Amino acid sequence: MTDEKIENVVSGEEPFLGALDIALLVILIAGGTWYFTRNRTKPEEQGRTYSIQPTTVSTAAVTENSFIKKLKASGRSLVVFYGSQTGTAEEFAGRLAKEGIRYRLKGMVADPEECDMEELLQLKDISNSLAVFCLATYGEGDPTDNAMEFYEWITNGDADLTGLNYAVFGLGNKTYEHYNKVAIYVDKRLEELGATRVFELGLGDDDANIEDDFITWKDRFWPAVCDNFGIEGSGEEVLIRQFRLLEHNDVQLDRIYTGEVARLHSLQNQRPPFDAKNPFLAPILINRELHKGGNRSCMHIELDIEGSKMRYDAGDHVAMYPINDKDLVEKLGLLCNADLDLVFSLINTDTDSSKKHPFPCPTTYRTALTHYLEIAAIPRTHILKELAEYCSDENDKQFLRSMASITPEGKEKYQSWVQDACRNIVHILEDISSCKPSIDHVCELLPRLQPRYYSISSSSKLYPTKVHITAVLVQYKTPTGRLNKGVATTYLKAKNPEEGEVKVPVFIRKSQFRLPTKPEIPIVMVGPGTGVAPFRGFIQERQHLRDEGKQVGESILYFGCRKKSEDFIYEEELGEYVEKGTLTLKTAFSRDQEKKIYVTHLLEQDADLLWRVLGENNGHFYICG
Repeated sequence: MTDEKIENVVSGEEPFLGALDIALLVILIAGGTWYFTRNRTKPEEQGRTYSIQPTTVSTAAVTENSFIKKLKASGRSLVVFYGSQTGTAEEFAGRLAKEGIRYRLKGMVADPEECDMEELLQLKDISNSLAVFCLATYGEGDPTDNAMEFYEWITNGDADLTGLNYAVFGLGNKTYEHYNKVAIYVDKRLEELGATRVFELGLGDDDANIEDDFITWKDRFWPAVCDNFGIEGSGEEVLIRQFRLLEHNDVQLDRIYTGEVARLHSLQNQRPPFDAKNPFLAPILINRELHKGGNRSCMHIELDIEGSKMRYDAGDHVAMYPINDKDLVEKLGLLCNADLDLVFSLINTDTDSSKKHPFPCPTTYRTALTHYLEIAAIPRTHILKELAEYCSDENDKQFLRSMASITPEGKEKYQSWVQDACRNIVHILEDISSCKPSIDHVCELLPRLQPRYYSISSSSKLYPTKVHITAVLVQYKTPTGRLNKGVATTYLKAKNPEEGEVKVPVFIRKSQFRLPTKPEIPIVMVGPGTGVAPFRGFIQERQHLRDEGKQVGESILYFGCRKKSEDFIYEEELGEYVEKGTLTLKTAFSRDQEKKIYVTHLLEQDADLLWRVLGENNGHFYICG
C-alpha cells in the first residue's frame, strides 16, 4: 500500500485491526524476525577452516565485467591480462599479480574475454597504474581463444591509449614459423596507439626453457617498474596463499563435482553446444593397435559423435579431457597424509576476482587430483619455493630454495635434478622425505589439468558422425629408474570398447590447417609417424572428390618410421590410395638398413619434383609431426 492509501483506511469510523488481529500480527513479525536473523548468524557451512593472508584488502565486491571498477574498489593499480590456451600464461599472470605486493602495487589477474577492454582508456586515471599482458601464440600465429576479441579490437581499432603504462610477455615456440607473433604485435600496436612501454617485450620459448625465460624477464621487469613509478620494493618476498580452505563435513552428494569441467552434472545431463567448458561424452567404437611389432604401441581410435551436433573438417583437432593415473593419485595422497575422500572447497581470498575457485568446488581431493590437476607434469620453480616451507630438514629446505632461485647454480640444479630427471610432484616428495605439504596447498599450487589435442585423422566427408584419432602410447624410463607415463595416452589405452561401453569427454577445435579451397591444386605432405594423422583425412577427402568425378590435383605424401615391418601405420590403406592413383607415396624407414634414411633425405633427393609441384604449379606444402 502507498502512504496515502494507509491514511485513508485508518481514518475510517471502525478500527482496521482488532485485538486478536494485533496479537497475530505481533506473532508473525516476531517469527519472521527470528527466521531471518537465524540465517544471518549461521556459519557458511559446518566444517574446518583456517585463515590465510589474502593477497589484497577488498572494500567492495564488484561482479560486473568492469576491471576499472574492481581496481578502484580494492585500491589496486596493477592488472595482469592473460591469453592462455594451456594454462601457462594464466599461471605467469597470477605470479606477477601476487608479486606486485612486494613493490606496493596491488594486482589483479584478468581474463580479457571477461572484461570490457575499451576500459584501457580509463586506466590512466588510476595513479601508478600498469597493465601487463601475458599472451601466448597458438596455432598458425593466432591469439588464444580467450584473447581473440581483444586482439581484433586492438588490430582494427584506433583508440587513443595515451597515458596507459604497459608491458608484454609472450609465450611461444621457436620451432614454429610465427614465433610469439601475438605478443610482438600487441607490444608494437600498443605503442602505436600512444601507450607507454614501461619495460621491454619479453619472449618465452617453450621449446627451450620458458620458465627460465619468464623468471629472467620478471626479475628485470620489477626494477624497471620501480624506477618508472619512483617506488621501492619491500625487500624479502612473502609467500601468500591465494585460496582459503573450507572442508565440508555435511554436503549433499548431488552438489559435489565429480569431474565436470564447469557445469555441475554436465556429464550426466548432456546438452549442446559442446565446447571446452561443456565437452561431449563420446563413445569409443574402436580402439585397435596399429603397430605390427616392437615394444611400442600406436592406437587407432574411433569416436562416435552422432547426436552431438559437432561438425569438423579435415585438419581440425579433437580435444580430450584425460584423467590422471590412479596409482599416482594414491601415492600423492599418502605422501601428503591426506584423506582423499574428504570433500573440500578452495575459495579465492580476493573477492573481486572472477575466478572464485582454482577448479570446480566443492569436490573431493581424489577428484581434484584425478580430474583437475596436472600431477604428472614437471613442477615449475615457484612450486618448489613454496614446498620448501614444509621441509622439517633444513638441508632439504635450502636445497629446494636454491633450485627456485635465479642464481646460475640454482638454475643448473633445477635443470638437472628436476627437468632432466623428469621428476613430477610425486617424485619430488618421495625423494625429499622431510617435505610434508598440506594437500590443499598442493591443490592450489599445481596447474589445472588441460585437455589434450589430437589432429583428427579422418574426413567428415566419409565419416560425418565419427572422429578418428591416431596416438602413440607415451611411456619412458627416467634417469632415476622410474617409468613415466603419458597422461592422455595411458588413459586412452585402457579404454577398450570390447569390454563394454566406454566414453571420453571431447570437443572439436577448428584449425587453419586446411586443404586448398580448389581441389585441383597439388599438395605435398610430410608426415612421419603419427604426423600422418591429418593427412589421412586429407587423402580420404581427395579420394571422395575423385569418386564424385571431380578433378583433383596431385597428392604426394612423405612418410617415415623406424621399421616397415613394425610401425608402418596404415600401410594397407595408403597402398590402396596409391593403386587408385590418388596418392604418390614416398617412404623412409630409418632402421631397415645400415645407414639411416629419413624423410629429409627423400625431400633433398626430390628437389626437382618439389619445384615442379610447388614452384611451377603453385602447390601447397604441409608438415606435421
